[in-house]
Amino acid sequence: MSEHAHPIPDRHGQNLFTTDAELHGLLALYLPDDLRRHMQPHFERLGGLAGGLLDELAGTADRNPPTLKQRTRTGLDDQKVVKHPAYVEMERLALAEFGLAAISHRDDTLGWQGKMPPLVKYVLTYLFVQAEFGLCCPVSMTDSLTRTLKKFGKPELVAKYLPRLTSLDFDELAQGAMFMTEQAAGSDIAATATLAHQEADGSWRLTGDKWFCSNPDADFAMVLARADDGLAGMKGVSLFLLPRRLDDGSLNRYRIIRLKDKLGTRSMASGEIRLEGAVAYLVGEAGRGFVQMADMVNNSRLSNGVRAAGLMRRAVAEAEFIASERRAFGRTLEQMPLMQRQLDKLRLPAEQARTMVCQTALALARSDASEPEAYALLRILTPLIKFRACRDARKVTGDAMEVRGGCGYIEEWSDARLVRDAHLGSIWEGTSNIVALDVIRAVKREGSLPVLRAHCEKLLADATLAPAFAKALRDALARAAALAETAAHEGGDVLARQAASALYHCTSAIAMAWEASHSGSAPRLRWAQLVLLHRVLPRDPLSPDAMPADWNTATERSAAALA
Repeated sequence: MSEHAHPIPDRHGQNLFTTDAELHGLLALYLPDDLRRHMQPHFERLGGLAGGLLDELAGTADRNPPTLKQRTRTGLDDQKVVKHPAYVEMERLALAEFGLAAISHRDDTLGWQGKMPPLVKYVLTYLFVQAEFGLCCPVSMTDSLTRTLKKFGKPELVAKYLPRLTSLDFDELAQGAMFMTEQAAGSDIAATATLAHQEADGSWRLTGDKWFCSNPDADFAMVLARADDGLAGMKGVSLFLLPRRLDDGSLNRYRIIRLKDKLGTRSMASGEIRLEGAVAYLVGEAGRGFVQMADMVNNSRLSNGVRAAGLMRRAVAEAEFIASERRAFGRTLEQMPLMQRQLDKLRLPAEQARTMVCQTALALARSDASEPEAYALLRILTPLIKFRACRDARKVTGDAMEVRGGCGYIEEWSDARLVRDAHLGSIWEGTSNIVALDVIRAVKREGSLPVLRAHCEKLLADATLAPAFAKALRDALARAAALAETAAHEGGDVLARQAASALYHCTSAIAMAWEASHSGSAPRLRWAQLVLLHRVLPRDPLSPDAMPADWNTATERSAAALA
């Protein structure tokens, strides 16, 4: 049987960037032309790797998880996490060749002189994660730790450790982690029990257990601990930088008790840490550890949303490829109306997520530039994408696996790994309840809701849409905002998830409509309409779906009829 006649389609080897036409259209909207042209060959190279070699390495690393080695063969107590060579090669690609953890902290990455906007890093991550999810956690934590150290660390601390954190030399560069979670103190940071004792010479020693620590043998970790003579509750918690090795090269005084046996992200080690008087350095102001760590967590939450978007894109692209190549009953699957509907249901959350990646990345750039109200916008967009995109990824990856059929359930294909990895996003860096409540906290404390509404109104004003559709978007946004305001009142916490979903769906639909208006993408306009129709507005489950006729202009209706 010839390769082309084989009934089982295999997309392996495709370039995940060049085959993604919608991404090209978005980059033309969101990146300056000179930077986009400069990055084009880098995007193409990573897209090729993600569809080929990187995908192979990821599968190998997933099947060969890391192990914990306690001693050397001569009996020295020298703990080491032993990683498979496939994982090490992925580390080299991510951290050294593409500089994913250092790109935001250098002026000379990938041949570009000057600071890269955050969106470049997130596009690269978006492509990378379509092949490998687990490693992107250490990459994100290294980036976030570096950002937090630069923002809050003493100048001498920054000068001492920043060069390794921003190095592109694989033999020299350092990786980062965050050790927050304890058995009794998960998201409840006020219950942190790890103690920090200050010695007579001013140095600090940490004692206690951390329950879930990804990248546990990282060169540096940000750790929350309570001064042993400090205040109770949140005000007694401080932030510390914990080096894996001391200045003389010896291991710091903490041990990896065991590695976790996880459902997903099997390629990357997560473990339990016991601090036994470990040397650490105070970062920022004592007693404000949570506030300072929150900056790192928020950065990681945005990265979580980016990774969820990437997982969904890979799942959808696999499903689309199968549907276009697989034949049954004399037709390709994509020619069958029910499959067309199924693919649309997969595309909507995937496209919403990458639109929100672009919108949030721009807000981050504006916030870092201290533009008025940009922080308030970032402060609400970040938990919105973390909450909704991570939850959507769980369903999209599972439903996309079904399109491949029985093969999708077999570990030789990417589908099962995508499903396993997708379930992590809505747990790490805050579970869904915690992150939805953070959306409401942004409404109450940061005044983010009117800023978000103003941002959406600006997008609508800058888009050419059918008046009825524009009005439907405005009306839905007003109702979502009213729901969020109710959730922000006393006793309204029970509405947090409903309000967060409503704001996400309305914001993404408006942004997608703006993108369609400026890029000329008819599919993107239709997806924006379907988001409003299927994910926001009330529907009769016993009636056929129907797009309101006045949501399209006469020109759009003619184009749709011709298509």
